[in-house]
Amino acid sequence: MISMKAVIPVAGAGTHMRPHTHTQPKPLIPVAGEPILSHIIKKLHLSGIKDFIFVIGYLGDKIKSFIESQFKGVINYEFVVQEPRLGLAHAIYLCKNLLINEKEFIISLGDIIVDVDFQEIINFPYNVITLHPVNNPCEYGIAVINEQNQVIHLAEKPKIPKGNLALVGIYKIKNIPIFFEGVEQILKTKEQGEYHLTDVLMEMIKNQETIYGFKVNNWYDCGKKEALLQSNRLLMKNLPTFSQPIHINSVIIPPVSIHHSVIIEDSIIGPHVAIGENAIIKKSIIEDAIIGSFATLDRIILKNSIVGNDSSLKGRSQSVNIGDSTEINFND
Repeated sequence: MISMKAVIPVAGAGTHMRPHTHTQPKPLIPVAGEPILSHIIKKLHLSGIKDFIFVIGYLGDKIKSFIESQFKGVINYEFVVQEPRLGLAHAIYLCKNLLINEKEFIISLGDIIVDVDFQEIINFPYNVITLHPVNNPCEYGIAVINEQNQVIHLAEKPKIPKGNLALVGIYKIKNIPIFFEGVEQILKTKEQGEYHLTDVLMEMIKNQETIYGFKVNNWYDCGKKEALLQSNRLLMKNLPTFSQPIHINSVIIPPVSIHHSVIIEDSIIGPHVAIGENAIIKKSIIEDAIIGSFATLDRIILKNSIVGNDSSLKGRSQSVNIGDSTEINFND
C-alpha cells in the first residue's frame, strides 16, 4: 500500500439530482450496480491507497454508515464535517490538521467517476489536475496548458473561456504548505460564499508552483439524471454482470447489472439496466434504467428512467378487440 491520503469531499446536497437526494446523498446513488462512492474508493484502493478522509455534511450519517458497513477493515478512514458548506477549497481546508505533515495527497470528488491511471498520477513528481474537453466550458473550472501539459491559467466558470479543458475532479497536491497558503489567501480575499479550488490552484501558479494537466480517457459525470444514465451505460461495458437473478418467462438483454436477489417475472430487461437488491419486476419492459433496491414494478414500460429505493410503480393492462384498418394511440 502507498503512504498517501485521499480526501473525498461528499458534503454537498446534490440539488440537481432531486428528488433522489432528498433521502440519500448523491454519492450513494447507484450507477452500474453500486454507489458512485464505492466506484471511487475501489479505484483508489486498487491503486494502493488505504488512508481516506471523507468530508461530510448533508446526510453525513448515511455516508458514515455506508463506509463503516462496506469498507471497515478494508481502508483506514476519518470523517471531517463541513458546516456551513462553503465550497471545495473550504472543505479541504478543514482537513489541514490531518494533511499538513503529509508529503502529498490526492483529492477525488465524491460524485464523479474518472477513467484515469491513478498509479501514473501517484508516481508523477509534480502537482496534478485531471482534464477533459467539454462543449460548455462556461459551466466548469477551465484550464489552459502549454505543449508540455503544464498548467498556465485556471478560471472557474469563465464568461469568456480561453479553452475547453474542464477540471474533472481528481487532483494531486505535492507542495502541501504552498497549497494551504493559497487556500488561506482565497479565504481572506474573497467574500464569504463558495470558495473554489480552482482559485487556490491559480494562486499556486502565481507563486511559481508547477502544476501539470492529465487528460483522462473518460469522465463519467453523475451530476444530473441524463448524465447519470449515460454513465450507467458506459460503465456497464467494463463491468461484469451481477449474479443471475430469479427470472420466470423473461428475457434478459445484456449488458445489465442485476442483484441476485431480484425477482423478475414475464418481463424484458435490458440493455443497460441496473437493478438493486430485492427488487421485484413483473410484466414489465425496462431499458436504459437504474432501479433502486426494494423497488416494485408491475405492468410498466420504462426507458431512460431512474427509480429510487423502496418505490412502487404499477400500471394497468388493456384488453382490446380491434377491427380492420383501426389505429389506436394510448399516448394521447
